[in-house]
Amino acid sequence: MLSKLHYISQGETPKDHLEHIQKACEHGAEWVQLRLKELPTESILETAKIAKDMTRKFKVKLIINDHYKIAKAVDADGVHLGKTDTCPLIARAYLGNDFIIGGTANTLEDCRTLVKKNVDYMGVGPFRFTETKKNLSPILGIEGYKELLTNLNETTPIIAIGGIGLEDVSGLLKTGIYGVAVSGSITKDMTCISKFKALLN
Repeated sequence: MLSKLHYISQGETPKDHLEHIQKACEHGAEWVQLRLKELPTESILETAKIAKDMTRKFKVKLIINDHYKIAKAVDADGVHLGKTDTCPLIARAYLGNDFIIGGTANTLEDCRTLVKKNVDYMGVGPFRFTETKKNLSPILGIEGYKELLTNLNETTPIIAIGGIGLEDVSGLLKTGIYGVAVSGSITKDMTCISKFKALLN
């Protein structure tokens, strides 16, 4: 089952990421993405192993960002692939059908490409400017999601991402998105997890 709220880990160090994941699990997160950038693969693997032990205790789904082989090695629940990462079809062949595979999209064309590659969900954004991600794609805003969903006409769940706060959820849901991925707002205040969940459900 795909959660309507995805927490994307943040932190200066792997230790920070793990502390935030632990707190997110304690505050009721059901889906966590470990997003470590610009680190050696070995370091990401070791962090992912610890994250898997943590999330397993709380029965929380763990998604690994970018590294599909690490996702399999630690028996995570899935992988999220960016636009410049491995093709979802290659990841699917390696992981099999039991793993969740998500992909990043910014345009209608991106979404159609991901649908053809049978992803389980699409992370579509950014909703607004965010400092969490470098090399940000063009901002979508509410109107961008409306237009995209009207033209896409597909059943693959769309998760909005990029600088999303509690005040944005109801407007985003009206566009037809399935759920939201949140990093900064939750990292700053873990108690807002329950508020996000209430709004999304």
